[in-house]
Amino acid sequence: MKFLKFGIEKLLTRRLAPALAIGLVALMLSSCVTTTTGGFMGDASDDQAAADYIQLALAYFDNNDMAGARRHATNALNISDRTSAAYMVLAMVFQREGDLELADENFRRAISLDRTNTRARNNYAALLFAQERYSESYEQLEVVANDTSYEGRALAFEGLGRSALRLDRPEDARSAFQRALQLNSNLYISALELSLIYYNEQDYLRARQFYQSYLTIMEYAQLPHTPRALLAGIQIEGHFENEALVENFTRVLSTLYPSSPENLFFQRLSDAN
Repeated sequence: MKFLKFGIEKLLTRRLAPALAIGLVALMLSSCVTTTTGGFMGDASDDQAAADYIQLALAYFDNNDMAGARRHATNALNISDRTSAAYMVLAMVFQREGDLELADENFRRAISLDRTNTRARNNYAALLFAQERYSESYEQLEVVANDTSYEGRALAFEGLGRSALRLDRPEDARSAFQRALQLNSNLYISALELSLIYYNEQDYLRARQFYQSYLTIMEYAQLPHTPRALLAGIQIEGHFENEALVENFTRVLSTLYPSSPENLFFQRLSDAN
């Protein structure tokens, strides 16, 4: 089993040939998961086999093979129907396939079986946010963000901030975005949202500071600006009468996003002036 675990971890880190990796893992798994039965060692072997099936299910999911992901998550549940991670994978599959009620049900089942399954909470929060259930999303993300061992903690804080904005709680949003940037200074959404929060509070210097951070991140990552970001630039730099940047942002907004709500809003504002 140690060899199996090492092999799975090694193969799952390779992205050059995911289908081949899945096939090899499946072959090893089929020959190893039933080698020990009975007593304490049997329980240990069952736990490892279930964990291996979960890794395999996630590999199939990442390879966009929902049938394979579902099959191996079900294999894990056949070993133990209280495997939290298996319900999480099933929820992810149902969400990908558009069966949102089943996704919701399986996420809740995963969390009820293991309150420390932070990944399930985070994925459930994303589903809730997409369904505009912002209060529920915020509650889940609060737990996720407070898990100091969770790898995606910075993004959890960013999601917390986005949920807080939808709930019209700008102070909570500001605090969450600041924590997100403290954990990962490359989160451009947090930088942009902070610039807008400060702009709306008429703290124009801080608004410009965070907008400049946003621009730096975007330039480094070579990412395109959204209409929301361009309008923010027009407003913030317009306050400081930076005509060159305002003209540049205006041109990009009207050229790339002529029908966007942001461009229509700016046009109405310009006509009114």
